[in-house]
Amino acid sequence: MPSKRSYVSPLREQAAARTRELILSHATRLFAERGYGRVTVADIAAAAGVASKTVFTSVGSKSDILNRVVDEGVNASGYARAMEALLAERSPESVLRLLAHGTRVGNESQFTVHEAIRKALPVHEDGEALWERATADYRDALHTAARHLHVLPAPPAHSVEDTAGLLWHCFGPAGWRALVVESGWTWDHAEEALYRTALAALR
Repeated sequence: MPSKRSYVSPLREQAAARTRELILSHATRLFAERGYGRVTVADIAAAAGVASKTVFTSVGSKSDILNRVVDEGVNASGYARAMEALLAERSPESVLRLLAHGTRVGNESQFTVHEAIRKALPVHEDGEALWERATADYRDALHTAARHLHVLPAPPAHSVEDTAGLLWHCFGPAGWRALVVESGWTWDHAEEALYRTALAALR
């Protein structure tokens, strides 16, 4: 006798996906506002308007939720498309312009995610690994940008590794946050400052 096929309802799947998105959205906001250590699964459930059991069955534990926030933040960053455009540029100035603008766009669109991760690092059971996962693709992208700069006319005087380190110093999350969040610079001002700082550092 053939085994009975299980029926999967598309509407049920869509509803489950919407519930996961809702939970992750509220969890990200709460982590960013209060800090990971001060948020409970019950807090997330209340904000999302669901039961705590629904949070566990849809996404998992609080640690699982943070991992999903990190992964979705990386996927939403759009760094792969940005790198395609960057590698098509043929002058150091245009490469650094794109990096400065991409830094601005990424930090604006992912601000809540970045804050959620930043506030989780001191209390997370494995904050170092979390930070590595959150930044690995961006670091790789900056290494790719450094290698590209070294094949263009008037390459940097530094090694590729040192160039990548300087790009991280200029365009990494700490620099942007120091200017915009901590010092109150406008986005336009910060973008231009990062571009000029990187241009000067690589000459």
